[in-house]
Amino acid sequence: MTKTDNYIPSETEEYMCDKHLKYFKDKLLNWKQEIISNSKLTLENLQEKNSFPDDTDRASNETDRSVELRARDRQRKLISKIDKALKSIEDGEYGFCEETGEPIGLARLEARPTATLSVEAQERHERNEKIYRFK
Repeated sequence: MTKTDNYIPSETEEYMCDKHLKYFKDKLLNWKQEIISNSKLTLENLQEKNSFPDDTDRASNETDRSVELRARDRQRKLISKIDKALKSIEDGEYGFCEETGEPIGLARLEARPTATLSVEAQERHERNEKIYRFK
């Protein structure tokens, strides 16, 4: 999506029409590119060899590196979700709940473009997860 493209999907348009699909595809591709760019910077930071004569500085550096590695792992998982969403666009399934087949909704997709469940299905899933976690 170019910076001059000010299109925002509207509820008045047919749900998941070509404009909607293009908008979300561009949004997902831009998000993926941003994550990849940021992860390259993180990787460069991790590859820097630092020598710390002080044990406290060394421990602090190791903690920072651990945090960065966890962030990279989350980014890797997010890229996987983005790729899955892009595939669902190609397959004509994007924007519809995996459980119910109902529309996920533009507002939810705008907030979370990788969403695969409607709000209701997600809430049901989280309730069931809580129930089984405490058994």
